[in-house]
Amino acid sequence: MITAPLGQDCSNCVVTTRVKIARCKVAETQFQLAEVVFEHAREGIVIANADGTILNVNEAFTRITGFSRDDAIGQNPRILKSGRHTSDFYEEMWEALMEQGNWSGEIWNRRKDGEVYAELLSISAIRDEQGVTQQYVAMFSDITAIKAHQSQLEHMAHFDALTNLPNRFLLADRLHQAMAQVQRRQQHLVLVYLDLDGFKAINDQYGHETGDQVLIVLAKRFMEALCEGDTLARISGDEFVAVLADLEDTSASLPLLNRLQAAAELPVELSELSLSLSASLGVTFYPQAQDIDGDQLLRQADQAMYQAKVAGKNRYCIFDTAMDSNVRKQHERLARIRLALEREEFILYYQPKVNMRTGMVIGAEALIRWQHPEDGLLAPATFLLAIEDHPLAIDVGEWVIDTAMRQMELWHAAGLDLPVSVNIGARQLLQNDFVECLQIILAKHPPVHPGSLELEVLETSALADTAQASQVIEDCAGIGVNFALDDFGTGYSSLTYLKRLRVATLKIDQSFVRDMLDDPDDLAILQGIIGLAAAFNREVIAEGVETVAHGTALLQLGCELAQGYGIARPMPPDQLPTWAATWQPDAAWGGVVNPGEA
Repeated sequence: MITAPLGQDCSNCVVTTRVKIARCKVAETQFQLAEVVFEHAREGIVIANADGTILNVNEAFTRITGFSRDDAIGQNPRILKSGRHTSDFYEEMWEALMEQGNWSGEIWNRRKDGEVYAELLSISAIRDEQGVTQQYVAMFSDITAIKAHQSQLEHMAHFDALTNLPNRFLLADRLHQAMAQVQRRQQHLVLVYLDLDGFKAINDQYGHETGDQVLIVLAKRFMEALCEGDTLARISGDEFVAVLADLEDTSASLPLLNRLQAAAELPVELSELSLSLSASLGVTFYPQAQDIDGDQLLRQADQAMYQAKVAGKNRYCIFDTAMDSNVRKQHERLARIRLALEREEFILYYQPKVNMRTGMVIGAEALIRWQHPEDGLLAPATFLLAIEDHPLAIDVGEWVIDTAMRQMELWHAAGLDLPVSVNIGARQLLQNDFVECLQIILAKHPPVHPGSLELEVLETSALADTAQASQVIEDCAGIGVNFALDDFGTGYSSLTYLKRLRVATLKIDQSFVRDMLDDPDDLAILQGIIGLAAAFNREVIAEGVETVAHGTALLQLGCELAQGYGIARPMPPDQLPTWAATWQPDAAWGGVVNPGEA
C-alpha cells in the first residue's frame, strides 16, 4: 500500500508513479526497437567511444568487412584502412566531425581477407548536454558493385570497345592537357593523323570480323611504336590519332613516324591469311605562330593526311599553313558565290555574233558578270575558276541557261528573235541528268524555240569523257538544241573525236585569231581549222576579232562568222536590240572575195 506524506494529496503521487512507469516502458520499448534495428539493418553500424575505440558492431558490419564482433570490439577503425587515401583525407574528415559533428562521403576500406572495397559512409558525433563528444556512430553500405559499374560505363564512354584505345572524347581531353603542358614547359607537341591504306578492300573481301582482327593487331603495334606518355586513339573505322608530347624539337618525331609506317607495312598474319597494308600519315605541330585549339590541330592533321593519300599513299605529309590558308579562302569564296546566286547579284551581258560579209546579226553569246555590291561589275575570270570543280558550277550554269532563255523570251515579245549561245563546263555537261534538267528549263519558256539556244562546250571538257559527251550532244540534238565546240584548236583536235562529237559549230580560239596577222603558224592553224569545218560540214566562227584587218583576213580564208571587240563589246540586254538594228559591217569587208567564188 502506497501512503502519501503528511499534508500531501495521495492521488497525485499515484499519477506521478504511473507516468514514470509508462515512460520506463516506452524507453524500454524504444531500446528494444533500437536493438532490433541495430542487429537487422542492412547497413554496417559501428559504435565507438570518444577516442575511437570500437564498442559495438552489428551483423551487417561483419557481413561486409569479414571482421566478427569479437575481432572488432576494442579495436580502432584503422583496422579497415585501405591505404588508398592520404593523411589529408582523414584530417579533413576529423576536422568536419569536430566542427560540424558529422561527416559523410565515399571511402575505400579493406576487408579482413585483404580485398579493397568502396563504401558510402556517414559518421555522427553523439554529444552530451555540455557538447562534449561521448561516442561516434558510423553507418556504411558497400557500393563496390556500383563503383565497378560506374567505372565500366566511364570506360565505355572514353575507350574504343574493339581496340581498348582512347576514343575521340578522351583524345580531346588528353590533347588539351598535352597542349597546356608543352606550353608550360616550352616544348613541342606533334599530332599524327593515321589512316590505313587498303583496309576497305580487306573488309570487303574477307569480312568485318577479319577486318576487326587486323585493327586489333595494328593498334597493338602502333602502341608499341610510341614512347611512354604518348597517346594513341582510334577515332573511327581505320583512323588513328597519336599525340606525341614533350619533344625538344619537331624533328625528334621523324623516327617515330617511320616506326608507325613500318608497323603498318608489316604483314598481318591471321590463320592462313597474310594481309598487307600501309598507312598514310598527316602531321602537324604545336605550338604555332598563331593561336590554335585542339579541334583546329586535328583538322590540320586530317588535311595533311588527305594530301598524303593524294600524293600516292604510304607516306606522311606535314601540314602546310599556306595550303590551309588557301583552302579556307576557297571555302570563303564558294560561300560568297553561293550567296551571290541567292541574292541575284549575277547578270548576263551579251556579245553579238555577226556575218561579216552580209552584215546579218546571227546571234549573241551570253556572258556572266557579277554585280558585286562593294566591288562593282566583276568579269567571269575573277570567280568562275573558283567553282570549276565544285557542284556550285552546276547551279550557276543552270541559272545562266534559264536567264538566257528568259531574255530571249523578252526579246521575242519585243519583236526580236535572236539565238543565244551559253557556255557550259565539263561538270555540268557530264552530270547524269543534264538533258532532263535542260528539258525542264526549256519547258519554262515555251515561246522560245529550242533551236534558238546553242550550248558552247570547251573542246577539253568534251574530251574528258568523249563517250558520255557524245551521247549528251546526240540527246540534245534530239530535242532541237545544238552544240558548238568552243576554243577549238587548243585541245587534242583529233579527227576521230571531231567525227564522234557531232557538234554543229566549231569556234576558233581567239589566241589564233589575235596573232594571225603576224604569226604564220597561227595563220596555218586557222586555215586548217576552216578546212576541217568545211570537210565535216560544220559551221565555223572566229572569236577575238579586234580590228578590221582581222575580219578581212578571216573573210579571205573563208570564215564569215565572227565576234569580238572589233565588232562589239559585251553589252547589257537592253542595249542589244538598238545595236542590232543599227549595226553595219565595215565597208572593207564587203569587197573581200570569197575564196570559194574566186
